[in-house]
Amino acid sequence: MKKIGVLLSGCGVNDGSEIHEATLALYFLDRQGVERVCIAPDGPQTRVVDHLSGGQVDEERFMLTEAARIARGDIRPLDGDTAEQIDGLVLPGGYGAVLNWCDYATRGREMTVREDVASLLLRLHERKKPIGAMCIAPVVLARVFGGQGIAVQLTIGDNPTVGGDIEAMGAQHVIQLVDEVAVDRAHKVVSTPAYMLGENVAQIGPGIEKLVETVVGMT
Repeated sequence: MKKIGVLLSGCGVNDGSEIHEATLALYFLDRQGVERVCIAPDGPQTRVVDHLSGGQVDEERFMLTEAARIARGDIRPLDGDTAEQIDGLVLPGGYGAVLNWCDYATRGREMTVREDVASLLLRLHERKKPIGAMCIAPVVLARVFGGQGIAVQLTIGDNPTVGGDIEAMGAQHVIQLVDEVAVDRAHKVVSTPAYMLGENVAQIGPGIEKLVETVVGMT
């Protein structure tokens, strides 16, 4: 059975993984009949947000521990062997993608990416294993692959600022609708706008379903 990783950055749109996007990815992976493997870096979140008030709180939380909420405890830490243990990877969005995996939220196109996350992405690419990224997560791929001179095709929808940053980091941004995917078959990279464009679960579902189907089909 194929194993597809789902890389999480915490739990909750404002400081971790977007829960709707992560849950839909897990659902559609189950529908595809593959084994899904939830993974998260074992490190502290950049910030913690009270999702009721929207305000930041003075509290320390850890990506792996918080992501275990989404995974119902069935999660493993990201390590040097992860790329060999899975056949493909899906990255949900949420602010955790740009706060915890990298610092795009604070540094924009001058961002840097966590070493373990960057290594995972590059090792998957070297092994020709597919990667799917949704919502804001494609900026992480733009920095990692663009930094290696790999001009992957990506979409975050139609946001000109983020699209421009993606281009500046060495990737190619294409405009897509919320229910569409950008497919870079040469590099086995798939992306969809999800909540960068969508307003509810019903709107983001079709694009995530297409992303998952395409990633699984590329394995």
